[in-house]
Amino acid sequence: MRARLALLAANQTVELREVVLRDKPTAFLGVSPSATVPCLVTEDGVIDESLDVMKWALVQYDSNGWLDMPSEGWELVARADGPFKDALDRTKYAPRYPGVDPFTHRTLAGEFLADLDGRIDTWIFNQPTIADFAILPFVRQFAFIDKPWFDEQPWPRLQAWLERFLASDDFATIMGKYPKWVEGDAPVSFP
Repeated sequence: MRARLALLAANQTVELREVVLRDKPTAFLGVSPSATVPCLVTEDGVIDESLDVMKWALVQYDSNGWLDMPSEGWELVARADGPFKDALDRTKYAPRYPGVDPFTHRTLAGEFLADLDGRIDTWIFNQPTIADFAILPFVRQFAFIDKPWFDEQPWPRLQAWLERFLASDDFATIMGKYPKWVEGDAPVSFP
């Protein structure tokens, strides 16, 4: 989601190959050092972290000014990618982490979200930035672990921020469904 958001915002058309992770094509494994998605192959090499794909796309073309944010934005993204994502995974995928209490991790994730709620007016800063669109997909993922619980939390600005994102045309565009890529398929462009 993060990579697609930035590619869309930066008007960077790429050849999309939808990879099913439980059935990774040999061609994909041949280019992705981490064997994970997203994986962007550029003239300069392979980028296989979603935040790095976002940065690459926005360096190409950033008409919305997403990269124009205070350094504090990068600190929030690092917290989202680190401690928040760890807590998210241990809440959502608790069986993968034996001996870990998912409710303890839900509380830890909630502390980050409460902090974000206190920062958001319409956006985290005065305008939309890469911080918003790097963090929103993780917040969406966390919210839908237990949406009724999430909706009951005292985070009105965060909840409105997420709802605006979910109702946006950009969200609808990035969530389009694509058939699983098989070598020899005709190219599919995104966006």
